Formats: sequence, structure tokens, C-alpha cells
Amino acid sequence: MLAGCSQGRAPSFLLFGSYFPSWLVGAAISIPLTLLVRWGLIRVGIDDVLPLRLLVYVCLGLIFTMMFAFLFSPR
Repeated sequence: MLAGCSQGRAPSFLLFGSYFPSWLVGAAISIPLTLLVRWGLIRVGIDDVLPLRLLVYVCLGLIFTMMFAFLFSPR
């Protein structure tokens, strides 16, 4: 009954001749996106009033990583 629930391999991308996990590729893409969002928040002036600034940016990075893994990981 649970035979359809297992995958044969982990989701990964073939980059530079070797396989990288999809979450690692997502993390590499999410860091510049998070920095871009931070730059935008600094320009608008919201960055100064954020209560837990580090937690907010870590969560943004995690959200971008999970969003990339959900949308673009090969299935």
C-alpha cells in the first residue's frame, strides 16, 4: 500500500559534472534573494524597526530555499 510513497533517489541536480541536492542549490539561490530583500527593506526604512532582525532574515532564507525546492526540484 505504501509502495508509491518512496522515491528511488533523493532530488538532485547535475551541475558541473556532479550531483548536488536540491536544497543545497536552493540555499545558494536564496542567499542572494534574501540579501536583495534586505537591501529593499533598508531602502524603505523597515529594517530599522524589525524586532528580531536576524530571525526574520534567516526565516526569509528558509522560505526561499523551500520554495525553490518545492517548485524546481526534479521529481
